[in-house]
Amino acid sequence: MGNKIPRSRDNDYGDDMINQRQRFLEEQSGASLDHTRRYSFDPATMDGNCENFFGVAQVPIGVAGPLLVDGEHARGEFYVPMATIEGTLIASYNRGMRVIRESGGVTTTVCGEAMQRAPCFVFRNGREARDFSLWLSDNFEQIKVEAESTTSVGKLIEIEQYVFHNFVNTRFNYSTGDAAGQNMTGRATYVACEWIHAHYPALRHYLLSSNFDTEKKPSYVNSLGTRGRRVTAELTIPRQVLIDILRITPEQMAYGYGISMLSSYVAGSSSNAAHPVNGLAALYIATGQDAACIGEAAQSTVYQYVTRKGDLHFSITLPALVMATYGGGTGLATQRECLELMGCYGKGKAYKLLEIAAGMVVAGELSLGAATRRDKESGKNEWVDAHENLGRNR
Repeated sequence: MGNKIPRSRDNDYGDDMINQRQRFLEEQSGASLDHTRRYSFDPATMDGNCENFFGVAQVPIGVAGPLLVDGEHARGEFYVPMATIEGTLIASYNRGMRVIRESGGVTTTVCGEAMQRAPCFVFRNGREARDFSLWLSDNFEQIKVEAESTTSVGKLIEIEQYVFHNFVNTRFNYSTGDAAGQNMTGRATYVACEWIHAHYPALRHYLLSSNFDTEKKPSYVNSLGTRGRRVTAELTIPRQVLIDILRITPEQMAYGYGISMLSSYVAGSSSNAAHPVNGLAALYIATGQDAACIGEAAQSTVYQYVTRKGDLHFSITLPALVMATYGGGTGLATQRECLELMGCYGKGKAYKLLEIAAGMVVAGELSLGAATRRDKESGKNEWVDAHENLGRNR
């Protein structure tokens, strides 16, 4: 049996325990911990965020911008911090942000909110399951009271329900304020389910999370029903702006989009976008989001067309953005600074951050969408050339 990692029940984030773990790891592995042991924040702030803390992973942070956003919560120009090790990524988003500025900005709208837990209730047969689904609807208000007794922020919006065989799959949908809300909704739903279990004798048992919420995974149910927040970002790009900056015409962009749509369908992809999670992952890491929620964020749809005036209209809907400006990792030292760069730290700022994130995604989609085509005259491909010139760290 391997040696146990040093740990203290009394003060696991003190310098002595951290030094013990560092020495333990060096002895066990033979590696020398030099850079990982260097950090500038109080390690006590890691309590609740990281167990067995011994150091840090330094991810470089670059900045793209300014991004011009015309939202309901984010209005004006923003410099967007992006933590990444992929050369060309920030340069590409920066180019897309220039297109957005020259086009008058990107319009962003938060169109829905629903963070959920998805219990499955089990019965003896389909008729009992059907009867329970009716009872669940009739008793929604009392269930709502029980769920909301656990939180001052979360509000139970609705309970989606689907009867399969002798099961009732549900989605308890909540609004969660400025928090992402996964833990909040987990506790609230547990308390509600215990009340249901006590008041509905025919219930055999239940599973608190049946995977019907598809947490940290793309799914069609999240595309239709939302997980976290649903955000749309859209703009019309003047023809000459597209030609001057991206060296492509609206007709060429639309032609490529048509091929991409068909290819996405043939591949069985749940998204026809180019790479929304590329920029989102960099923003998530920089601002203290739960990076695994990139799984949901991959669910997205792009719609674009050439207008009657010959310009290009571009729109993307991101139905499952799980982001926060309060709680979780957002209050950690470097992550808080990155949120403050955009004026997005603290309560009342979540929708602002979501609109900036969606606008950033548009920048990346436009830049990559134009870069993947082959130039007829030179025979070159901007995407390949950019990675060769800017991303070669070999």
